[in-house]
Amino acid sequence: MRHIHFAAMAAIALAVASGCTSSKIDKTETTAIAPVAPDIGAADLTAGKAQFREANYGLAEKHFRKAVELSADNAEAWMGLAASYDQLGRFDFADRAYDQLLKVAGRKARIVNNMGYSQLLRGNRKKAQALLLEARAGMADPAIVDANLALLNKS
Repeated sequence: MRHIHFAAMAAIALAVASGCTSSKIDKTETTAIAPVAPDIGAADLTAGKAQFREANYGLAEKHFRKAVELSADNAEAWMGLAASYDQLGRFDFADRAYDQLLKVAGRKARIVNNMGYSQLLRGNRKKAQALLLEARAGMADPAIVDANLALLNKS
């Protein structure tokens, strides 16, 4: 009995030892799994911009919103989100996005220009003009602001 027990233990030990020393482990590197992007929100920011250019403002809003959820300090994503809300007529949400944008990036001429355009879309001519003139004073090339002012004067 003792001999059978010893033989079984020796067989198990031999199997374990030979399994551990096996060189049949595949060490080939694979490219099937793409590396993780360092900025997860970058893909959504890019998609948001593409959708905005195509005038798909609902899809742009979705991507910009996800980008700011992933990176709350991304001024470009906040700008896109606010502009998307403007185009969708969701001015209440646009105002919130502009408030966050101002906290993240400060009061820059480009931001103030967009805020002025937002007021233009709402029909707030007086507020739009004040914001656009403020933006114009801070822009090196005021061509965009001048175009917005021309739209204001036509309406």
